[in-house]
This record gives sequence, C-alpha cells and structure tokens, in this order.
Amino acid sequence: MDRAELAGMLGDQTTACEAAREALLAGGDFVVWDGRVPSQQLASIYAARLRRASKRGAETLALPSTADILTRLEADQVRIGRIFSPDRTWAFMLFLADDADAVLACTGVRRAEG
Repeated sequence: MDRAELAGMLGDQTTACEAAREALLAGGDFVVWDGRVPSQQLASIYAARLRRASKRGAETLALPSTADILTRLEADQVRIGRIFSPDRTWAFMLFLADDADAVLACTGVRRAEG
C-alpha cells in the first residue's frame, strides 16, 4: 500500500483520521502489517488502553470512539497499521478491513518524551 492510497482511505471514521492523514502526507513513517488480528481481541486490548490512558491522563485522539468501533465491529479479522508524525511526537494506530481496502477506525496517542 502506498502513501497516497492510505491517505485516501482516511476519512471521518474518527476524529483522529484528519491528524493521521496530515502526518502521513507530511512524510511521517507508516506501515500496514500483513497479518490479521481477531477484532474482539483488539476490542479488549483497546478498552484496557482507554482505561489506562484515562487514569494516567495521557493525551489521545479518538481513543474512546476507536474502542467503541472495535467493540461493535462485525468483521472477524482486521489488519493493523501505524503512522508516526514526522517529528514522532504522535503515533496513530489504524484498523483496516481484512482486505485492507478501508480504514475502519483510527486513534492517536502523544508519545512520552524519553
């Protein structure tokens, strides 16, 4: 998948999609992995991440809506992708249809300075 193709799939699925698209088009690193992950496993993982992020006060974009989308998802398997902002201060996780022809959800997290 190329940069333009992925950018074209980032619509209004969540409020993080616009920031992810901007990071991608500004030259941020990205990957869409070949493997597939059970959607209900991801729903569980991202519900837990939402609870932890809320407790820690982590800055996120669209994490609640992404967790909700993953919970309600009817697809059995999804593909995962990631985009970093060019300065690597933000990481965006993408959840794509099994055939990678559509982005289903997107969330972003500000990365801790280290």
